[in-house]
Parts: sequence; structure tokens; C-alpha cells
Amino acid sequence: MNSYKIKLPKNLGIQIVPEQKAYVVERLGRYVKTLDPGLHFLLPIVYKVRYVHLLKEQAILITTHTAITKDNVPITLDGVLYIKIIDPVKVSYGVENPIYAVVQLAQTTMRSELGKITLDKALEERETLNL
Repeated sequence: MNSYKIKLPKNLGIQIVPEQKAYVVERLGRYVKTLDPGLHFLLPIVYKVRYVHLLKEQAILITTHTAITKDNVPITLDGVLYIKIIDPVKVSYGVENPIYAVVQLAQTTMRSELGKITLDKALEERETLNL
């Protein structure tokens, strides 16, 4: 699984936000704004960049796990999940580890969907399941 930690920049008064990144800024511990790419001025002691998010689409490997079909046949699954951050504020304050949460949701959904169909149907619809 990919590591999502990105090094936080120090606030020296001037912040240059690179393209395809978003900086979430707090003032004395409370959310203030999200900095878009470009040049920004922040008071060094009062404002702090708390989160940095990559806004590019990211590919995350879903490790091998087992699901059971409707006719009680175990199937081994793996996959690749593509994610893109749309709202940096929700990612920052909505969940503790967003990448882990998305991977767990994808695994649960795959198990749930395969549990509704038989092994023959799963093999027939392999192309559809890959989407």
C-alpha cells in the first residue's frame, strides 16, 4: 500500500504551492483556508500548513484477499484502485487515514458484490467485474 504522508512545508512567511497540490492552512489550530497553486503570504507564527494533498490521480494496489460466492466457493481477489482527491478539507478532517479507509471500502464492496453471484456467473462476467 502506498504511503500517503507528504512532508509539510515550514511557514517562513511566503508559501509557494506547486501545481497539483493543495495546502490546508490552520490559524491557531482551526481551519482557515486551502491554498491553491501559486504564491501566498502567511504570518509565520499564527498560520501553519497542517496538511498537504496531492491532487493527481493515484493508483493504489489492493492486496490479495478472499471472498465467498453465492454457492460457497472461495475466490482470491486483488486489484488496483484509482483515487483522486476532490475536496482537500474533507480528506483532512473527515477521516484519520483516508487511503486506508478507501482501500477497506473497496475490499468490502468487492466481497459484497461477489457474494451475490455464483462462481459460474463471476467467471462469465469477468470483464464487467474488472470495471
